Amino acid sequence: MSEERLEKKKTIELRKKHVGPSCKIFFSHDPIKIVRAKGQYMYDEKGQRYLDCINNVAHVGHCHPDVVKAGAEQMEQLNTNSRFLHDNLVLYAQRLQATLPDKLSVCYFVNSGSEANDLALRLAWQYTGHKDVITLDNAYHGHVSSLIDISPYKFHQLSGVEKNQSVHVAPSPDVYRGKYRVDHPDPATAYADEVQEMIHKVQEKGGKIAAFIAESLQSCGGQVIPPAGYYQQVAEHVRKAGGVFIADEVQVGFGRVGTHFWAFQLQGEDFVPDIVTMGKPIGNGHPMSCVVTTKEVAEAFMQTGMEYFNTFGGNPVSCAIGLAVLDVIVKEDLQGNALRVGRYLTNLLEKQKEKHPLVGDIR
Repeated sequence: MSEERLEKKKTIELRKKHVGPSCKIFFSHDPIKIVRAKGQYMYDEKGQRYLDCINNVAHVGHCHPDVVKAGAEQMEQLNTNSRFLHDNLVLYAQRLQATLPDKLSVCYFVNSGSEANDLALRLAWQYTGHKDVITLDNAYHGHVSSLIDISPYKFHQLSGVEKNQSVHVAPSPDVYRGKYRVDHPDPATAYADEVQEMIHKVQEKGGKIAAFIAESLQSCGGQVIPPAGYYQQVAEHVRKAGGVFIADEVQVGFGRVGTHFWAFQLQGEDFVPDIVTMGKPIGNGHPMSCVVTTKEVAEAFMQTGMEYFNTFGGNPVSCAIGLAVLDVIVKEDLQGNALRVGRYLTNLLEKQKEKHPLVGDIR
């Protein structure tokens, strides 16, 4: 790579000229120009080092040597689409499935969390033959048109846009600021009953539930962890109505919750979604994502007669990088590290909460 770099002023000028104005940057009043990164640190054009507390993608650290090496070595050999037979695709699918309940056994590889969630909706619509979708208030699931419709976090910002009539917004199961709080005798059931009531209203109007979609814990919505048992009850109501449960693990999966590899597992071993979507940490910044589902859902999708093809999803380089990320998580005990560091930080913040009434909740 050439050492010659543009002056920061020129970079800003060119960005304003050629990049869409709705593509915002951090610190718009004096943006930081990052030119390299390593581990948890980022460096600007002057060599100033920053501790990176913003990126939610570099799961095993920026430019991890094992990940960089795996990608570079595979790039030197072959990178092509998944219509050719290649070991990386099946080996990665096998490794990924081993982290999940047995029921979730079929993978579709795509390129972003948005693409994964869009495909999850297609799977649900085809499998159920229904159209209506239930989402949570404050939810964000991606930037493509189908996902803006089910992302109140985004569509609440839109003025004068007609809401999709087949999308229904249930209350966020927030026991701190929500409708049912920590002092409620059974907030899980109370919030699940809200979903059941919503299903009945949809059915009374002739609608049919295709899916309930939620992040396993709401990240953009405020790091809201649902009360234990909530998703089990919601899944029961949704499946009884003929729908499926989609767990969005794009931001919260891959060991980030510390105690478990997947955030949906916080609800207990008796809860298994019908579809799980993944992104962001899966490739440590490399554009890859995945949808994992059951054989039944996958077979129904095949019965459309339309072949599903994704040019870059599951290519050999992406899968080599994905395998390296899984290796690093295990080798460096990053799930255990998340638990230890998370508890340490939480304990320190709890002490601040005791001292300062302004601090209401620690997440």
